[in-house]
Amino acid sequence: MSKKKRIIIIGGGAAGFFAAANLDENKYYVTILEQNSDVLQKVKISGGGRCNVTHACFDPRELVNFYPRGNRELLSVFTKFQPGDTMDWFETREVPLKIEKDNRVFPTTDSSQSIINAMINEVKNKNFEVKTQVSVSEIIKQDEDYLIKTKQGDFTADIVIYTTGSSPKSVKLIQNLGHKIVEAVPSLFTFNIKDALLKDLPGTSFENAEVSIPSLKTEESGPLLITHWGLSGPAILKISAWEARNLAKLKYNFDIEVNFISKPISEAEEELKDFKNSNPKRSIGQSKIFDVTNRFWNKILEINHIDAEKQIANLSGKEMSLILENLCAKKLKVTGKSTFKDEFVTAGGVDLKEINFKNMASKILPDLYIAGEVLDIDAVTGGFNFQACWSEAWLISQHLNSN
Repeated sequence: MSKKKRIIIIGGGAAGFFAAANLDENKYYVTILEQNSDVLQKVKISGGGRCNVTHACFDPRELVNFYPRGNRELLSVFTKFQPGDTMDWFETREVPLKIEKDNRVFPTTDSSQSIINAMINEVKNKNFEVKTQVSVSEIIKQDEDYLIKTKQGDFTADIVIYTTGSSPKSVKLIQNLGHKIVEAVPSLFTFNIKDALLKDLPGTSFENAEVSIPSLKTEESGPLLITHWGLSGPAILKISAWEARNLAKLKYNFDIEVNFISKPISEAEEELKDFKNSNPKRSIGQSKIFDVTNRFWNKILEINHIDAEKQIANLSGKEMSLILENLCAKKLKVTGKSTFKDEFVTAGGVDLKEINFKNMASKILPDLYIAGEVLDIDAVTGGFNFQACWSEAWLISQHLNSN
């Protein structure tokens, strides 16, 4: 039997651990090097400590629509390992999962520790080594193998799996090996907006709003939330992810238009007129016409100097159009961004043209595999970033196991 090969996995996060958990211990000696004192730290804090493992979307063609960068490349990856496979993997290892009503998938324990334990046990059972607080300073390709230099001593490997996440230092290491890097910019952020309409209304939410950035000819819809600093919620996060590069170029100063009720002005005008005709004596402030909170409705009246006590029959044409404009076509100025700390995601990383997506191998160097957030792939929130990690890691392990 041929000699066992040595694999070093650099980075003990989701992709690194999942690759190790699926590698054949009869073929390989595997060592995971993690620079922090704990492995799987992002898995631990994700989903508020519950771990949003994946998303219940089982059609690869649909799934790739949640990835602003990497959607084309991931299609073939997801045809080989998709969320249903992830769910099977954990469930066969005694981690039951549940699908919540927004299709996010969590362990039924509501604790990320269940997910962490499943992977750690798998790696332990294979007698693979996990070394924490080992920070890699350099990777050198030698004739037959790789030399991995760390302050804790040097390691040699026949094969390197690089799954470090997207920290600037780890991107630099891979760049030094000859890989081209697409510069990182923030993705998934909320918009800072100062506007009288939003003032004093943090916590107010809209079930389905439309947000557009006219200068970029782009729009998104979904739940929207007013915060202390401006606007957040899925509609904003989605548009920030898809337009991450363009918004960085605009230095986060741009105009948006919001339709809080997702209805064309003409349709909203009809509803307002119908209500006015059938409830002429109702005061404007007490009129529940649209699906918005009472506070938000009254804030529209207040900033447009419309007397809330006035009977709706006496609403002038000008006042009507002011109300409709604020509801369906409110122009707002964005003057910056705020980032979710625990959901922090960047757009950028290793150029995807240099990766073979059949097995996640580097096209630049032999026996080097790259997966996870260090690649120029990112997704909106909801378990998609993890799913990319699981699928990529699975491809690496299956390819190496079949060699």
